[in-house]
Amino acid sequence: MYKPKSLRAHLTASNAELQRNPDKLLIFADSGNTVATGTASLSFEYRYKLNIIITDYAGSEDAIMVPLLAWVQLHQRDLLDNPDLRKSGIGFDVDYNNHESIDIAITLALTERVVVKQAGAGRLEVQHLAEPQMTPGYADAFWQAYAGESLLAEWHTPAIPE
Repeated sequence: MYKPKSLRAHLTASNAELQRNPDKLLIFADSGNTVATGTASLSFEYRYKLNIIITDYAGSEDAIMVPLLAWVQLHQRDLLDNPDLRKSGIGFDVDYNNHESIDIAITLALTERVVVKQAGAGRLEVQHLAEPQMTPGYADAFWQAYAGESLLAEWHTPAIPE
């Protein structure tokens, strides 16, 4: 699965606090299953809940959510476009530790399509497909999110796997 690694790299790169202490970011793929059609092809889809936990976080929640949504826009677009998935596809819980830090848990309903093709002589080629892309509304290569004059987060547009 490429999405958990991709999201970890993106959130860490976009957030100064996570850059200083990447161990605050924990990622788990839970409740997963594979969906195959039972045809001659071995192609399938991963379906799972990605749990993202950030511990002892002292920054703005927006500094996590805005880069997260930028990643979702490229890697799981249906969470934004589908009215039913929009309601429950991105969830969160926040524990207020004290006046300075929180623990935030975010859940994403993710899928990954995997194509398995015969490549001759007993060889199988396995390819993880990128999500279909619309013309991006945020096409710049580099972004910064601000609240007034305060820099919340900065990131490069997440790469689309080839």
